[in-house]
Amino acid sequence: MITSIHGILEACRADSAIIRVGGFGIQVFAPATTLSHLTEPGTEVHLHTHFHMREDGITLYGFDTEADRDAFTQLITVNGVGPRVALAILSVMDAATLYKAIADEDVQRLGLARGVGKRLASQLILALKGKLPTLPAAEGTAAGPTANRVQAEVLEALIGLGFSNAEAQAAIARIPQDQPMTLEEQVTYALRTFSRQ
Repeated sequence: MITSIHGILEACRADSAIIRVGGFGIQVFAPATTLSHLTEPGTEVHLHTHFHMREDGITLYGFDTEADRDAFTQLITVNGVGPRVALAILSVMDAATLYKAIADEDVQRLGLARGVGKRLASQLILALKGKLPTLPAAEGTAAGPTANRVQAEVLEALIGLGFSNAEAQAAIARIPQDQPMTLEEQVTYALRTFSRQ
């Protein structure tokens, strides 16, 4: 079992990073929140990983934190949730936010992730409620219904401006959560992240 990877970042793509370990370039798929921190090729990186083996191939998934890696592992145990959907969920929220959304039965918050409708969100809640650890929420991210609604509106605004769902989610993941921001300020910040790419 490969539980972590430490190497040199060679490239960062829309859904994965290429990390050089020894003489090998290893493709590691990751959520947008993790990929947004991998910006400078040539730098050392360390990711917590999940080694996923199926009949049609072997894939490595990487995460900033052990908690996010463990959340991914929990998510893919749910019927109908594959690695792609699990990554989409962790692209718009960290493990602590996910666990809180499930504990609060917050279908709207879970529905922010690409590929997660109300039906799948309800299935996630049913399958995982009471089975997940309680993690302290990151400072400044005590979301609550109001913050969840604003984030949904930011997503809707970016899609309305012509960005894809994946692009919009990646931009939202880069919005700092340690300071209060209005809807307009969050949309503006997200648009600036596109211009910096």
